[in-house]
Amino acid sequence: MVKTGAQHIASLNDGRSVYINGEHAGDVSVHPAFRRTVQSTGKLYDFQSRPENLDLMTYQVGENSDLRANRIWQLPRSYGELVERRKALVAWTEIHGGFLGRAPDHVASCISGMYMGIDVFESYDSNRAKALAEYYRYARDNELYLTYVIINPQADRSKAANEQQDPFLTAGVVDQDAEGLTIRGAKMLATGGIMANEVFVTCIQPLREGEEPYAVSFAIPMNAKGLKILSRRSYEQAATSVYDYPLASRFDENDAVLYFDDVKVPWDRVFVNQDTAMCMKQFMATPAHVYQNYQAQIRLMVKMRFLVGIARKIADTNGIINFPPVKETLGKLAAQNNLVDSLVHAMEIKGQSRNGYFIPDTHTLYSAQVLTQELYGQVITTLRELAGGGLIMLPSSVEDFANPELRELIGKTQQSPTSSSEGRVKFFKLAWDAVGSEFASRHSQYEMFYAGANFVTKGHSFRSFDWDSCTQLVDRMLDSYSLEDELKTTKSSAA
Repeated sequence: MVKTGAQHIASLNDGRSVYINGEHAGDVSVHPAFRRTVQSTGKLYDFQSRPENLDLMTYQVGENSDLRANRIWQLPRSYGELVERRKALVAWTEIHGGFLGRAPDHVASCISGMYMGIDVFESYDSNRAKALAEYYRYARDNELYLTYVIINPQADRSKAANEQQDPFLTAGVVDQDAEGLTIRGAKMLATGGIMANEVFVTCIQPLREGEEPYAVSFAIPMNAKGLKILSRRSYEQAATSVYDYPLASRFDENDAVLYFDDVKVPWDRVFVNQDTAMCMKQFMATPAHVYQNYQAQIRLMVKMRFLVGIARKIADTNGIINFPPVKETLGKLAAQNNLVDSLVHAMEIKGQSRNGYFIPDTHTLYSAQVLTQELYGQVITTLRELAGGGLIMLPSSVEDFANPELRELIGKTQQSPTSSSEGRVKFFKLAWDAVGSEFASRHSQYEMFYAGANFVTKGHSFRSFDWDSCTQLVDRMLDSYSLEDELKTTKSSAA
């Protein structure tokens, strides 16, 4: 059996401590700040459990096993298997249009990438390697929805974590014993955490000498004793209706700060213990960082298609599709869309084998991150320019249609050559929620920084690029002539 939506939704009523608007949220599956998005995550599992989707969305674990697992946990052995996994990720992403940045496939990709580099963990500590391997299998076989927190609170960024006014502002080890670690402090940013089963906790930022207590890596349930989940403002709760906010009302995966109030983490859930070098190696010396961000680029590829679809419908709805400048704008958007699509396919085609697993090409992945961080904002601006006042020349809410007089006026003022007035309003409400609402603004921020600041992604690109092949071309050209030869030629000509 594979997980269904009802099973996932029921699993979230586990006593987790979520706080919003000054109160304990209780059962997040029915709370008005989260319930529709919880239902949306449930639909992902319903999609995979349909008989006609089993081959697309799941794979057989082991040659002689009846166990099937979601392809988010698949460890591709070939290019073909990598492509099959991508098709499953695309199908899931199309359900939410790319607006769930921390859907279950993201952190599953991270943990799977670490498992593919289990030799790095073996070299570090065989017990920690065993814990990771067993956790990968446990998460896979139980279809856990994982989120992660891998960034320290901003606080005073000029100081190390151990130099802050409160040494346990950042989550770190306060004690360890035969049972495991005791963790105290905060981590960010648990995107999707309210809808997840468990959280992977570590640090992807470089850590300095003296920051060893913060250099940990572990996974715990979201209802762990002492774990407090501090939600940001809910865009879903602020959405007056699905019609007015079709995205915010259903795909606000939320973000949260996690506070660990002396949370006990058993040793079989600890993968790195107070080792700054290994904390970085778990990402960069294994396929984890590439594999998780490859998933993010697949998601963005789908999201770009969605946004370009909005652009085309704006032009059709406003009757401007045949204007030459509009065709040029749409042509550029089409090219930008294909850039993202081509980079995803290129990182697969250029992939390499490691430990028997087929991994997407590292530098192509980092190239995509650098380019798409800048690209997303450009696309949003282009959509705004195409739409003009249409994004804000809209009825105040769906309730306006309930007033016969107003509905008649809407019919006169919201005209389109391709749609009814109701259809035009419905479409532009969707466009606004994707481009201009508070929900949309959060997504612009998210796409800029989910992979790290721009200087970080450019640093990854610099580090992973094959500079020698470029400089050798220059050296070969330089070696094809010399000063002395030119002088000899000059002298011979003069004679």
